[in-house]
Amino acid sequence: MTVGLLGGSFDPPHEGHVHITRAALVRFQLDRVWWLVSPGNPLKAHGPAPVEQRMAAARAIMRHPRVTVTDIEARIGTRYTAETLAWLTSHYPGVRFVWLMGADNLAQFHRWQEWRRIMEMVPLGVLARPGEQMGAQLSKAARVYRNARLPAAQAQYLGYCQPPAWCFVNLPLMAQSSSAIRAAGEWG
Repeated sequence: MTVGLLGGSFDPPHEGHVHITRAALVRFQLDRVWWLVSPGNPLKAHGPAPVEQRMAAARAIMRHPRVTVTDIEARIGTRYTAETLAWLTSHYPGVRFVWLMGADNLAQFHRWQEWRRIMEMVPLGVLARPGEQMGAQLSKAARVYRNARLPAAQAQYLGYCQPPAWCFVNLPLMAQSSSAIRAAGEWG
């Protein structure tokens, strides 16, 4: 089984998250996607809304039989993606995980705690985001792991690749973002 992991604060979850999740299921031929609603984001100055509120909103917006919304990071007590992935890979040895992220995250991926370890643990599926395609593809992580890049035409094989492996796919873009929703006062 191949499971895509879409982590984040989902503060708030929105149609852009739904869009990239549905695209990832198809483009990377994933059996399932798990939304990992994080307790917080170490790279953000302000804490998110309460996890219960974000979980309820995520479950309300993401309705798909192959997508699970979970607060597993809060339950297992991990703070960083590398810790979460280490726990998941040890507790689900028969599952092939693919870490999913928007291009905006790849652009600053080198700032993540143990980002190289993450690249060595699971393949990365990178989905285009408005205004971020070029920055992501020229990012430090993209340059360091340029030889591990799988062409978009072979995206369906990403879950079977031995890490490090990553694939950038273009898709119809949605400009919606959690930051913009919060700034407009439409959340929390």
